[in-house]
Order: sequence, then C-alpha cells, then structure tokens
Amino acid sequence: MQTRRDMLSHSAKVALMLAGAGLVPSVSLAQAAGDYNKAAFEAKTIDDLMKALGAGKPVESKDVTITGPDIAENGAVVPIGAATTLPGAKRLLLLVEKNPSVLSAMFDVNESVEANFSTRVKMGQSSDVYAVAMMGDGKVLFAKKEVKVTLGGCGG
Repeated sequence: MQTRRDMLSHSAKVALMLAGAGLVPSVSLAQAAGDYNKAAFEAKTIDDLMKALGAGKPVESKDVTITGPDIAENGAVVPIGAATTLPGAKRLLLLVEKNPSVLSAMFDVNESVEANFSTRVKMGQSSDVYAVAMMGDGKVLFAKKEVKVTLGGCGG
C-alpha cells in the first residue's frame, strides 16, 4: 500500500523530471526572456499602445475577426476571441478601449501557430473591444465590436 508521503515524493520527482526536460511552462517565462513589454501593458490609449509596440496606426480589415457577446452579464469574465487567416501575422492583440489599461492580451504567432485565440477579459464598463493583427510587413489591422457590460468587473 502506497502512503501519502510516498505519493508526494513520487509526484515531486516526476515534476522535477518534467521541468528538467522543459515540459513544464514557467509563469515568468515571457518576462525572463525579455518579451514582456511593460509600457504596452500600461498604455492607457490605443495610440499610446501602438507607440509602445513601435507600430503604426491600425486600419480596419475584414480579414481580422473578433468574437464576443453583445451583452456581458458579468464584466469580470467576458469571453473574447481574435483571429486572422492572413499569412504573415506576427502578433494578435485584444484591446478593451475603456479599461484602465487598454491591452488585455497579446499573443505572438508564426507560420506554425494558427492565429486564432480565445480568452476571458475583465471589463469595467461597456466598451469597444478590438482584435488587432500585427503583420510581418508592418501593417496593423483591426476589427472591433461593442460589448455592453451589465455588471462591472474592473471595480465598478
């Protein structure tokens, strides 16, 4: 019969082996790799965000799609998705215009990764939500959708 102590010891050994093989993601991997852009995540406006990312002004495009509810009953967990089928996408962003920090999520992509992501964002009030595709050729394309929030998530 295996004791609790034996099981915990075995689990710890397995976790160490997986970590040693690089199979366990690190919470601070992006920050340790220098990929975390603090200025981008602290930007208050879309223009400030584009400046922090070294990008030009976004242009609306039918080749970028955004999904989300028309009305979110709880602003603390609003399901939002962003996608593009265009080749050459390097990064997808999810922006909430009226949040204290406009950038909610940033996904780096390449030809091996399908540029299609879904997550949940926090919204303090009704706002336009943007899916932004940053392309390898420097173009910045977006789609937007208005999401009305009935119960605030960002402190209000």
